[in-house]
Amino acid sequence: MLKLSNWGRIFVFLCLGSTAVFAQEQQGYYLFPIKPGERNFLAGTMAEIRPNHFHSGVDIKTEGRQGLPIHAAAAGYVHRIKISTQGYGNVLYLKHPNGQYTVYAHLRNLNDEIGAYMRAKMYEYRVNELEYFPEPDELLVKRGDTIAYSGNTGSSMGPHLHFEIRDSLDRALDPLDFGFEEIIDSIPPFVQRIAITPLGINSRVNGMFQRREFPVVYYDNAFRVNQEIEITGKVGIEVLAYDQLNDMYNRNGFPTYKILREGIQIFESTAKPLDFSLGRFILSHTHKNRYTRLYKKPNNLFDFYQPDSTFAGAISLESAVSEEVQVQLVDAYQNTRNLFLKFRGEEDYDLLRTYNSTSYNESVSYEDHHMVINETNHQLGDLALFYVHGYQFEIPYEYQGTNKRTYLWDMRLGIPDSVKLCSGKVLIPEVQTKVYFQDEALYDDGDFRVKFEAHSLLDDFYLRIAHKKIDRLPGIQINGFYEYLRGHIEVQFCPEEIEGSKDHNHVYLRYENGFKRFKGGIWEEDCITFRTNQLGDFVVAQDSIGPTIRPIRVNSYELRFSIRDNLSGIRDFEAYVDGEWVLMRYEHKQAMIWSEKLRNSPFNGDVVLKVRDMANNESIFRGKI
Repeated sequence: MLKLSNWGRIFVFLCLGSTAVFAQEQQGYYLFPIKPGERNFLAGTMAEIRPNHFHSGVDIKTEGRQGLPIHAAAAGYVHRIKISTQGYGNVLYLKHPNGQYTVYAHLRNLNDEIGAYMRAKMYEYRVNELEYFPEPDELLVKRGDTIAYSGNTGSSMGPHLHFEIRDSLDRALDPLDFGFEEIIDSIPPFVQRIAITPLGINSRVNGMFQRREFPVVYYDNAFRVNQEIEITGKVGIEVLAYDQLNDMYNRNGFPTYKILREGIQIFESTAKPLDFSLGRFILSHTHKNRYTRLYKKPNNLFDFYQPDSTFAGAISLESAVSEEVQVQLVDAYQNTRNLFLKFRGEEDYDLLRTYNSTSYNESVSYEDHHMVINETNHQLGDLALFYVHGYQFEIPYEYQGTNKRTYLWDMRLGIPDSVKLCSGKVLIPEVQTKVYFQDEALYDDGDFRVKFEAHSLLDDFYLRIAHKKIDRLPGIQINGFYEYLRGHIEVQFCPEEIEGSKDHNHVYLRYENGFKRFKGGIWEEDCITFRTNQLGDFVVAQDSIGPTIRPIRVNSYELRFSIRDNLSGIRDFEAYVDGEWVLMRYEHKQAMIWSEKLRNSPFNGDVVLKVRDMANNESIFRGKI
């Protein structure tokens, strides 16, 4: 065992320089945590794009089963333990003499010593979930010790071990930089599709202010876009791609993209190390959480871009100039794939240039700071009237097609009160107010109240909020589902015609497929206030039905139940035998709870299990052993 007296004499390294170089210098320091020395396979890699965050480690396959021994990657002590049914599930954090941490997540169970320690704490606090930080001298481990067993707890979608290495600043490092020979990868990334997007009101892609996607083909050992893309102003490249490891079918992520022009690198993004406090800026780094943007959007706080400046990576060309741009995709093992795109600077043209387009829709849409208005072509004139804070602006359309014309307005100049089109139709924009990035703000128009905190936003934000009836339920719409927040906002509104008692009515985020996610809320007279870090459609729905409890095993050795809820979800539960509190473990994917005893003595007496849902409906099971 590593003694605490020795611990104090070990130098703690701070990872303040290049983390990749630092990792290379420490190759051999860490033991692979699953079957060390044998060939292993990964289900996920560092910097993979996950919903609303980067994947912060590697997912090690466990042969499709649970219970494989997990080994301590290095000597140290247990710094943190968390028993939970969500997120990382059951997770263990070790701190090591080099100042770094290793993380082992989705565990089925801990080893006997650590498991007994945590179980005693949970009985002491009488809680079924607990996060605890032991003292440095309480739970010491040696390199290679079996510290736990692999599982499928938390948000895991199948048995595996999620393994991380973090630096002394609690940033995630790429475990594959530490030279684990158990993983083999000699295959470069693959490109699926690309997109080009305009980055300013005067930017165009093939003549239009519109993000355009393009297919790719593979030949001459590279991916290519087999057409010349005409551009005006600054445009950005977006790439949908994946990596693959040897002898594996699953698709993984990779960290590095580079842009080269005439053989000279002009841009690089390498998503490591990862700062957890900035994780949701992946929603600025990507388009709809899928395509990786090879340019830096304004107010994106990620610091892994070179150069680190707004719209770094943007492409622009002089009129009538053609150029082939090279993109390099590089995985953790430096396997590199090339992508080539042909651009041509669009020749000078009148802003009213006509484009052939058979598509038609009369609408208003919002792209970052820009309002985009489409209307039917007319012979009545070319100018739309924008009324902004008492001023009137005559704006010509930017381009037109066979059936429609398009007007653009930069909302940084002001939010229009109304727009009168050539047809005589008057449009009332949906934007209520602008909120600046990192500002605290309160919007209150007497109908809605929205409170923004300093860390609520990813960028300057244009609020659109309105009442909306959804599935015959009262609700509201806040911007769109594919618009994003960094943190939470607080929203208050007054719904009409709710069904039943307010105590059982709460706010739910409604997804496009009809699924409703509980958001909660507090009633003040006829108005409800809730918090959300997501945007889209919200409804007020009633849940007045308690959870269902189905006993599976109730005997002197074990309590085991199936518990389910019809709408809001399980909030908490507690069990008693003969008046004594009993620790119950929960696996939400199986809707199963089961007992863990503090002492190996038989259960005897009256059994009571109480289960509450998120809407505070309670169900009770009573039995006797």
